[in-house]
Amino acid sequence: MIAFLGTGLLGSGFVRALLKNGHQVNVWNRTPDKARALEANGATAFAHAADAVKGANRIHLCLMDDAAVDAVLEAAKAGMQPGAIIIDHTTTSVAGAVQRTEQWKQLGFTYQHAPVFMGPSNADACTGYMLISGDQQLATQLTPELSKMTGQLINLGAETGKAAGMKLVGNCFLVGFSASISDMLMLAKSVSITPAEVTGLFEQWNPGASLVPRMKRMVAADYHNPSWNLGMARKDTNLFMNEATAAGNQFTIIPAILQLMDTLITQGHVNEDWSIIAKDAVG
Repeated sequence: MIAFLGTGLLGSGFVRALLKNGHQVNVWNRTPDKARALEANGATAFAHAADAVKGANRIHLCLMDDAAVDAVLEAAKAGMQPGAIIIDHTTTSVAGAVQRTEQWKQLGFTYQHAPVFMGPSNADACTGYMLISGDQQLATQLTPELSKMTGQLINLGAETGKAAGMKLVGNCFLVGFSASISDMLMLAKSVSITPAEVTGLFEQWNPGASLVPRMKRMVAADYHNPSWNLGMARKDTNLFMNEATAAGNQFTIIPAILQLMDTLITQGHVNEDWSIIAKDAVG
């Protein structure tokens, strides 16, 4: 039997998928109505986390943050059966994942952090990506069941906390990516181009294929054979700023990028590849 603690949008998707795959699932949520709603799908809802985990050999969590995970696990501890495996899908700090792995081992339980790159629809459909790292014997044991919950289970090796760190890296990209799209749309607005027209451009021109090659170039720190030098990139970035300012609009991240470019140009990097903006990150 499985207990699932945390039945928000993502957790509810996981629960529905587990039920469809024939599992008996007990559920608990801080907001009881969200747990009770899953009874229509066959789950059993409980008012207290300690009751929800009674008899469960696997306890899944999908919560807000480190503090919520620690609080909910402490509340559930009294009901846990010896040897229960805790599988935490929450996005947490690296230090938190490492600390909980050791803490719960000392208490006689197994804690496995398994964060995900998945939305609610992915959880329902068992698609997307799940990350694990740490004890490889445990990873091998859990792989068959965790693989059923996701499109791809990515094992990052024996380092405890590596999955937590990689999840943060991925989310950092997503936050920056979305902020970049926001600034791009603000520039389009400033020059009287509609979002639909921008979408049409990207339906024809897809720069996504350049992501990995660009990252490899930045990591290689090969700045001396520029494909687009910093001075030219700075000139174009200034054009973005001028158009937005003239239209009375403001960017989210472009001003910070422009400031970084100016600092690097002052340091003498004007004719080097513009990927030098990452030099402190890869040095």
